[in-house]
Amino acid sequence: MSTHVLACIDGSDYSASVCDYAGWASQQLSAPLVLLHVLNSPERSQLVDLSTSTSLDAQEKLLAELTELDKKRIGLAEQQAKLILEQARDRLVESGYPAPRILQHQGRLVETLEQYDDFCQLLVLGRQGTNQKVDRKRMGSHVEQLLRTTDKPVLLVPPIFQPPGKLMLAFDGSTTTRKGVEMLATSTLLQGLHCHLVIVNEDYQHQGQLEWAEQTLRNAGLDVTATRLEGDVEYNLRQYQREHGIELIVMGAYGHSRIRQWLVGSTTTAMIAGAAVPLLILR
Repeated sequence: MSTHVLACIDGSDYSASVCDYAGWASQQLSAPLVLLHVLNSPERSQLVDLSTSTSLDAQEKLLAELTELDKKRIGLAEQQAKLILEQARDRLVESGYPAPRILQHQGRLVETLEQYDDFCQLLVLGRQGTNQKVDRKRMGSHVEQLLRTTDKPVLLVPPIFQPPGKLMLAFDGSTTTRKGVEMLATSTLLQGLHCHLVIVNEDYQHQGQLEWAEQTLRNAGLDVTATRLEGDVEYNLRQYQREHGIELIVMGAYGHSRIRQWLVGSTTTAMIAGAAVPLLILR
């Protein structure tokens, strides 16, 4: 059964924020928190075999030294990963959260997370990894790959933590965003937050769906503001977020009309990378 919040810690500039948002999420959900560090498997040192009988001994000696050096590098990387996880755990404990469980794996992030599909109910990670400097105009390649493969909700966080008080659900009447409404109505993750339900370029097909979404959320006890907008989807949502001080954006991974382009085209990459607030991506 999916019960845990799983936070990916890699020692990047986002790590502190990932800790803070993961602690907040686990508290909201009353769910145990697990911190995971995935260490990329290093490439082994190799030599091109151009040896002759006179240089064979020297090459074998050098290869043996390189192999020993590889072992030391792997050992140091594992020690560093352990230290990063312990520091993250201490940060959460000092902030008043229960001590999380810490896990360390070697391999690729996406493949590793597949092992936890039946384990976690929410993934938390930064928009960029340890190999990139903080740049709000970019999104890490691992993030896009993960969003295309996982069926879990993913909380993508900015480098600075701010406890959310207002959220915006970008609603388009799709199956994914209708599920998002039902999740908001039944989950404790976003309880206590003021919900802005926003639809852009509503057509006849979706006339009654915004009303359904608003009523569903109100029946669940949420404070809701429903808004219809016209024009460019990305521009209007960004503008609305800024004007209303939205601190968390909830959006579906796939939808109808222009919003569908968010995770199958360049618009999505720009929206995720450029947002100054966390985004909860639903599947």
